[in-house]
Amino acid sequence: MARARRHGPARGAPGAAGRRGGGSAAAADGATVWIFGLHAVRDALVNPARVRRRLILTPNAAERLAEVLPQAGLAPEIADPRRFPAPLDPQSVHQGAALEVLPLDWGPLSELCAPRGRRARVVLLDRVSDPHNAGAILRSAEVFGALAVIAPSRHSAPETGALAKAASGALERQPYLRVRNLAQAMAELRGMGYRLIGLDGAAEATLGEALSQAAAGPVALVLGAEGAGLRQLTRESCDMLARIAPSGPFGSLNVSNAAAVALYAARAAQEGAA
Repeated sequence: MARARRHGPARGAPGAAGRRGGGSAAAADGATVWIFGLHAVRDALVNPARVRRRLILTPNAAERLAEVLPQAGLAPEIADPRRFPAPLDPQSVHQGAALEVLPLDWGPLSELCAPRGRRARVVLLDRVSDPHNAGAILRSAEVFGALAVIAPSRHSAPETGALAKAASGALERQPYLRVRNLAQAMAELRGMGYRLIGLDGAAEATLGEALSQAAAGPVALVLGAEGAGLRQLTRESCDMLARIAPSGPFGSLNVSNAAAVALYAARAAQEGAA
């Protein structure tokens, strides 16, 4: 499993305030992100690549996280749960735990996604902006062994507290790489030997048929936002388009479920081709 690079000033150094709204806005260079929820905070505390700035816990949360607090590198602020001071959206389900951090740095695509003789898998997201979908996709990517989840730096879900909570800790271990230009990233992956399969409900080929042609090598699964689907340039940048065939005449999957199905199918096809 790839590890994020540790960057920025030392833990506990004073930093910019996190953005209000539970991390609903993208973190600018040098800006911090508030991660919240017991699972997300726990995994961020034990991630050596995380630069941690401020930790706020209720007494109950401090008790539940006691075993990992020595690894935090900073003393927690114990707060009254009725006046929780972290700058989160009032609707955020923080469970009494909030941690201010710098975003992770996973390094360049060329290093992160190098197949190195493996039947590698990666996921590309075309303007998937919902943090809950992106977080769920990170969880599936970790389970099914994807080297990375790749998304454009604009019009996609940034690293935020909401995404981290939806990922339930996977954000700390599963590379999430945001690139300036998705089409260029796709071209770079093709140059590394990946076959790019775009998921499209109107495609003639099924996912199984597409994978039967591609599973001998590394595979990149490309998914678009719900409703809009893949943009035209993204579609044209794929090697083939494929659909997930439903059992009956009706039925559709949201993007996170489609990613999970596609990742499972890709892993099974690649293992079968080994």
